[in-house]
Amino acid sequence: MSDDSQRPIVIKKIKKGGHGAHGGAWKIAYADFVTAMMAFFLLMWLLGSTAKGDLNGIAEYFATPLKVAMQGGSGSGDASSVIKGGGTDLSRKAGQVKKVDEPVNKKKTINLEAAKAELKRQEAARLVGLKEKLERTIDANPLLKQFKKQLMLDITKEGLRIQIVDEQNRPMFDSGGAHLKPYTQVILREIGKVLNEVDNRITLSGHTDATPYSGGEKGYSNWELSADRANASRRELVAGGMGDGKVLRVVGLASAVPFDPANPSSPINRRISILIMNREAEEAVTEANKADLAAQGKKDVEGALRGDSARPVVPLAPASPAKEAGVVPARH
Repeated sequence: MSDDSQRPIVIKKIKKGGHGAHGGAWKIAYADFVTAMMAFFLLMWLLGSTAKGDLNGIAEYFATPLKVAMQGGSGSGDASSVIKGGGTDLSRKAGQVKKVDEPVNKKKTINLEAAKAELKRQEAARLVGLKEKLERTIDANPLLKQFKKQLMLDITKEGLRIQIVDEQNRPMFDSGGAHLKPYTQVILREIGKVLNEVDNRITLSGHTDATPYSGGEKGYSNWELSADRANASRRELVAGGMGDGKVLRVVGLASAVPFDPANPSSPINRRISILIMNREAEEAVTEANKADLAAQGKKDVEGALRGDSARPVVPLAPASPAKEAGVVPARH
């Protein structure tokens, strides 16, 4: 027997590979391609809808980004952008139109007059809205509605003015004093609740009629009485919820500014005036307060140089001066 017949027979089985052509790698590549095409078409759309000046600004930004960011230009955000920003472009005057080829590195200048006018308009609108809300509050409150004739609201050049006036048979205070009637307290506290809705500060002024005290003007007079009544009104506004820091000035004007000049003794001249000031009036009062403080400081220094030991002390007026003097005041 030959050697070939004794050799073992080896059978090789070849396993064919999996379906490689059906793998998932091509899906990732296709997704990348679609994403790139979307970005390309989006870029083409933006370039086609952007003005020439803006394109120049974008090009300059990528060339010198720090320069554009510091100096401004159509590439650093402008009101003529495709996606408009909010508000009015205050860098241009009224009626001025931006040229397409305007240099992008030109520094912007803010129109301060336009900005101030816009702030003034917004402030006036807020005060008008506050006036309307107060009128609605008066109409909706049965207690306040019966005193509607004594409440006068109007817009002046200084702001919103609220006046609470006397009637013949319905005074706000006790006769000859600064003690408020219960219904006056209600009126002032309801007003105090609403005043916090605006940031504007207020001034309070007290007014009397021309009827003098029987003791004359040398003692406790209409000047002290009007100031005391104004301060009593301030306390009631604060009790109603108004912030004490909103008050900028409290003054007593006696009968110097009558509501009815033709009838100086008319009850309507006895009133409390609350002025919700606009910014211009508030700045004027603030400057006046600073001037008064500076003048008082100068007076103190001059007194020290003269050798004055102390400033004169002004005694506080008694709560019921007429009663303590044994006389009855000839006024309300």
